[in-house]
Amino acid sequence: MTTHLNLLSHRVTHEDRSDGSILLRSDYPLEGVATSTGAWLNHWAHETPGAVFLAERSGDRWQTLTYSNALVRVRSLAAGLLARGVDGPILILSGNSIDHALLSLAAQYVGLVTVPVAEQYSLIPAAQSRLEYIRDLVGPALVFAKGEGFARALALFECPTLSGDALAELKRHTADVDAAHSGVGPNTAAKLLLTSGSTSDPKAVVTTHGMMTANQTQIRTCLPFVAARPPVLVDWLPWNHVFGGSHNFNLVLANGGSLYIDDGKPLPTAFGRTIENLSLISGTISFNVPVGFAQLVDAMDADARLRETYFRDLDMIFYAGASLPQGTWSRLERMAMETAGRMPLITSSWGLTETAPAAVLQHEPVRGAGIVGVPLPGVTLKLVDDGTGRMDVRVRGPNVFENYHRDERETPRCFDDEGYFITGDAMRFVDLTDMNKGLQFDGRLSEDFKLGTGTWVKASALRLEVLGALQGIAQDVIICGHGRDEVGILIVPGAEGREGTRDQDVLCCAASHNIRQRIEALNAKTSGSARTIARALVVADPPDIGAGEVTAKGNINFARLLDRRAHLVSRLYDDNDIASIII
Repeated sequence: MTTHLNLLSHRVTHEDRSDGSILLRSDYPLEGVATSTGAWLNHWAHETPGAVFLAERSGDRWQTLTYSNALVRVRSLAAGLLARGVDGPILILSGNSIDHALLSLAAQYVGLVTVPVAEQYSLIPAAQSRLEYIRDLVGPALVFAKGEGFARALALFECPTLSGDALAELKRHTADVDAAHSGVGPNTAAKLLLTSGSTSDPKAVVTTHGMMTANQTQIRTCLPFVAARPPVLVDWLPWNHVFGGSHNFNLVLANGGSLYIDDGKPLPTAFGRTIENLSLISGTISFNVPVGFAQLVDAMDADARLRETYFRDLDMIFYAGASLPQGTWSRLERMAMETAGRMPLITSSWGLTETAPAAVLQHEPVRGAGIVGVPLPGVTLKLVDDGTGRMDVRVRGPNVFENYHRDERETPRCFDDEGYFITGDAMRFVDLTDMNKGLQFDGRLSEDFKLGTGTWVKASALRLEVLGALQGIAQDVIICGHGRDEVGILIVPGAEGREGTRDQDVLCCAASHNIRQRIEALNAKTSGSARTIARALVVADPPDIGAGEVTAKGNINFARLLDRRAHLVSRLYDDNDIASIII
């Protein structure tokens, strides 16, 4: 597997400890870390003042903002924030936009903190309780929203609020921006980023300038091409999440690149807009989740112009959130060679909100998905055998957080006695005899459970296998069987699984025969009760975001759903229930 790019090869050192744990770290030094996000903006406004920094759609055209103009507007907004006496977190309710970016950078420029929140918490009435929880957790001093539909959400706050139009009011004030900016350094808080809340209520991660600037230096060290050619992104990933808002946004800002804000999403009603945007701009890096890439390759199969624009300048395809199906990977490879005659790097990494986010990165070409790579420079992984043969991943480094906001009880529990952050994730080596070949993600330890026989079920890894087998039929699946004798699944139906007769809150699915066949084929490739799916049930009602069954990222909160729908698990294991599909 080759690529035209200049890449840093993997080079790690490991230490085998007497307690059986392994310390794994990069051999490369971490050097040249910026002091703050404002230092990046100052640098590029001086070095490449006329280069496009941000762009968003305005009718049929792109409205663009250069680095020099961005700095002028950031300083003006920062002066307005100081003059208004804003001294607490700034809650941002609306999604990606130039105004959102400028307000965030203005706050960070003078040492204030922003808190980007998922739009659906404001726009979906059933999710209002989640927004109230965040309000009480954060205690904002100012709330900003741009666009229609936010009036109900803004009414929940007693502090001052700003609409998109009202940002102009901030520019009319003056204050000593330089004095405030000079006090901003690596230890200054820049953001409160909310965790996904997939296993509990969201926590607010105190994210410092130093965490983010270190992380971008780590990435640039291993992927030197991002500095050699400033990255161009056409990106929809939401800024309330660390992947879109810290990893991708800061990759552009740190390296003098251009971010074209994609106002589409990989959803049936919005993906057409993404295709339109990708047809207009040739990016150098393509970030997406696996379902987004799956939809993209289908669209490119039917659209030669889209293929040509997409692959023309492409250096890297980067997937995250789940493993990229091998079929999608192979189609991307084929299209790249047929269209551009060269291979971009297809890769992934691993990290969390608490690690700002990248801690492990695959920065060598590899064939096949699922490998997340090796530690970034400055990062040390502590790999602990959890007693089941899996390695519990703990991490320490300059990009790792120190505390959750207003949570003095939970913060100490997240670190071991050596100061390593206990991530709750599991890894395994691709090849124990050559650790430079990297690590593979092996699921969330908190999602695993034991059958009644005492056999451990690796639920998150099994879930990905089942989703691959039920592609089209299942939008998601919930692995069940804690304390029982066999594994079962609850199916959230996709487009091909929604037909059938409703029986209270389950579906007697028309595709039940197809489900049985596909699961039987999957079972035939495995062995053991922990990986054999014995029964399935299709749920009639989708997970409820208002009840906390869905996180801001769109992931299912499995613990919350299983708790609220325990009666469905009872029906799943009832051999006499007509809706239960026995495999």
